[in-house]
Amino acid sequence: MQAIRLYWNNYRDKHPKLAEFLMFLILSNGITVFQMVLMPVLKAMFSGSRMEAYTFQLFPLGHNFDGSVYYIFNYPAGSIASGGGGGLAYFIAVQLTLGIAQVINFFAQRNITFRSKGNIYKAAFWYVVAYILITICAGALQGWYKEPIYSFFIDRFGRSGETTADLITMIINAAISFWVYFPILKIIFKEKKNKISIG
Repeated sequence: MQAIRLYWNNYRDKHPKLAEFLMFLILSNGITVFQMVLMPVLKAMFSGSRMEAYTFQLFPLGHNFDGSVYYIFNYPAGSIASGGGGGLAYFIAVQLTLGIAQVINFFAQRNITFRSKGNIYKAAFWYVVAYILITICAGALQGWYKEPIYSFFIDRFGRSGETTADLITMIINAAISFWVYFPILKIIFKEKKNKISIG
């Protein structure tokens, strides 16, 4: 383990930008795996609850090809397996998963990837702003791929297909977040980097 730390610290000294990107990649993938474990747990906790019977649709943005309203956040009432959108229950499960993951990601990226010693409150404020904007943009994009993915897998594999669709949409969302967050975090955490080596 000591040899790995020594190698990494030497590599980071020689290639600081690439090492920063690689560490961001490793931590982001770790957070994605964490979300893939947490999401089914939270979804199961809220599944079948009264919240599933409440439609949650927010921010109408034009119309779908069939003429229905296109919502940035679109969670119609009823379980996904029965043709619904999971309702408020699914929305809360998704947002709790993302929120918990982003709190962990904030501290991990700040302390490990960017080794920032800047003002944590200022960084946290801009991180929350970025998180809200990215969540809204990702929600808007989800309208293009979410329904076809769920329809395809549920029609063919039933309940296990729903879980597969959950994982695929999470991976797509994580990929979008990855490429948007990296340049934003470089700005947020640019102040007063800690020069101490890891380990």
